[in-house]
Amino acid sequence: MNTECSRIAEQLAATIQGEAWYGESLRQILDGVTAEQALARPVSSAHFIWELVLHLEKWCKFFYEAVHGTPIPPWPNMPKEMDWPPVAATDEKAWQAALESLFACHLQMIEAIKNFDDDQLDATVPGRAYNFYRLFQSTTQHAVYHSAQISLLKKAL
Repeated sequence: MNTECSRIAEQLAATIQGEAWYGESLRQILDGVTAEQALARPVSSAHFIWELVLHLEKWCKFFYEAVHGTPIPPWPNMPKEMDWPPVAATDEKAWQAALESLFACHLQMIEAIKNFDDDQLDATVPGRAYNFYRLFQSTTQHAVYHSAQISLLKKAL
């Protein structure tokens, strides 16, 4: 039985699209944000919303691939564009596609966690010196951290 993995998956699901105990989920925060707003830089020294969305998705993909045996690239020495993918197209259609991709990736990760065997939580993550329990918890923490940044940027617009 995957009791612990199910609990972890529920926490990630709440953070991404559910009822997060701390406030709005990432989906709720991003609801109504336009491409123009996502590209705005209300805080000159901070990443803008679209950059944060692409970064969140990139790391979700790293996490998902690690579950399937692919080592997570070394950090902090990875190329910047690998950690912070550049925004290519900047129209509304591209923004909506970025959002759909972000949420699809996280749904895929939620399912991967649900289907992960609790007995394997202590196994070492490929490319890292920590275990899957920490990786799965960190997936939620990473989403919460950047969701808060996005929320603040949205308020600053």
